[in-house]
Amino acid sequence: MRRHPRPGPSERRTVSISIKTKLGMLVVVSVFITTGLVLVALRTSTELRFITVFSVIATLLITQFVAHGLTAPLDDMNRVAKGISHGDFTRRVRGADRRDELGDLASTINRMADDLEAVDRHRKELVANVSHELRTPIAALRAVLENVVDGVSAADPETMRTALKQTERLGRLVETLLDLSRLDNGVLPLRATRFEVWPYLSGVLKESNLAAARRGLASGSGHHTRTDVHLHLDVWPPELTAHADAERLHQVVANLIDNAVKHSPPHGRVTVRARRGAQPESLELEVVDEGPGIPEQERHRVFERFNRGKVAAPHGKGSDGGTGLGLAIARWAVDLHGGRIGVAESARGCRILVTLPGIPQPRG
Repeated sequence: MRRHPRPGPSERRTVSISIKTKLGMLVVVSVFITTGLVLVALRTSTELRFITVFSVIATLLITQFVAHGLTAPLDDMNRVAKGISHGDFTRRVRGADRRDELGDLASTINRMADDLEAVDRHRKELVANVSHELRTPIAALRAVLENVVDGVSAADPETMRTALKQTERLGRLVETLLDLSRLDNGVLPLRATRFEVWPYLSGVLKESNLAAARRGLASGSGHHTRTDVHLHLDVWPPELTAHADAERLHQVVANLIDNAVKHSPPHGRVTVRARRGAQPESLELEVVDEGPGIPEQERHRVFERFNRGKVAAPHGKGSDGGTGLGLAIARWAVDLHGGRIGVAESARGCRILVTLPGIPQPRG
């Protein structure tokens, strides 16, 4: 369900009565009541002490009514805050539609609760998914080693290669998780340099083909194992240059190719297209496949961690589906450059568009 943004504090106060105004009105009303009773006393010869008592009672009643309207939301906020401190992120503050400072505060607390609830949910999903991804190669490696120890299979080169492939899969997953940890901690600096795009991308595509051939039919856990998909490079102009961190950009292109190959039909084609951007040394990259594409309602989620999509039969032969971390790392690397990445419209398959800003422009 789409949430519409609430008006900000400044927007609210233009059409609402603030707490300061309410308190000022309370003082004015109290003064008017007291003055009116004094005038009545002077005209009717009523004793001043009775007028004083009536004035105090009336003022207290009005003050109690106004104070209740001001303190009731604060009590509710206190209860919600205590619940959040104990890990209950489901409570929300009532009165967020009030058109005063308390309404602003209630909206802020509710938004904070929404964010904390989302973070808690993602944390639980992260633990569950990481546990699952680590368990698979560990279980496979354990089975191979148990067979060797029990004498079921010999420790021949083929068995050791199987164990090695599972160890490599586990190592790649751990390295990916370390990258995500560095991402969250912001400890990976950007080392941008100028480079020629054609030889650079040509090397990335060649590495992808060689790595897939070496892995054969083994599970890659985030790296494709298919050799039937043709990779095509389209760079224009041929002498195109760009300014970016080559290592981080390698992560972007390699993960996008990996994802495109997995979703390609048998003997499909994946095209990596590079063009000059609007700024000096900027770059526009496209990775296009011929697969089933990404449903429009899923496009905003494809770059989330551990998201594998909901496309029916999305993976080609030889793919285990990956970890769902590749596109998240690609988005992080693009964000590190200050660029943009997203799913673009395509008549067929999926088209991922990456825009890198190139050389930062001086401000002034």
